[in-house]
Amino acid sequence: MHSVSGDDLTPQQQWLDERRRHALARFDDRIPALYRQAIDLPAEAAQWADGADGALASLFLTGIIGVGKTHAAWHTARRWLDNQHRHGRPGSPTVQTWRSTQLFDALRPEGDNPRAVTQAAQACGLLYLDDLAAARVSPSGWTQERLYEIFDERYTKQRPLLITCDVLPGRLADVVGERVASRLAEMCRGGIHLMRGADRRLAGAA
Repeated sequence: MHSVSGDDLTPQQQWLDERRRHALARFDDRIPALYRQAIDLPAEAAQWADGADGALASLFLTGIIGVGKTHAAWHTARRWLDNQHRHGRPGSPTVQTWRSTQLFDALRPEGDNPRAVTQAAQACGLLYLDDLAAARVSPSGWTQERLYEIFDERYTKQRPLLITCDVLPGRLADVVGERVASRLAEMCRGGIHLMRGADRRLAGAA
């Protein structure tokens, strides 16, 4: 996908570039087969991933079902990871990816380790939540509290969120509860991008 010549790089730069390429290769392995084909990202998503001047802390991709939000989000997350490595951000940039229904299940008290899931989602460099409104049923009070903990910690530490959803943040209260919806709307203020177009699934496109 991306290539860098090592001819003019110092040994440290060569090591950093190798680390970047390994990180991207590992991320590529995580991308579902349906979404692996490279695509042109919406300008707003590309600018956000590149950390362009004026880019918001978090990005909320919305639009009708099938317009391509998930495909765009996977490659936006990949571009974000690439950019973090290219600019030598401190530490090892990490991306956690969750489908909302899977995250809700993992956060329930009867889950394997909801506290560990919460802490990992709070601490990762980028948290990508796909199809946030997919559950369509308000999660339990326990899950709402854990979600609020995740979003609030990321808000105070200025750690970005990348979210896809066919419902605007201000209308998510029925899914994630009033407190979570309010915090999310605040985090994504100015960072909401409406993807336009027809349902590509009906047209036979991924």
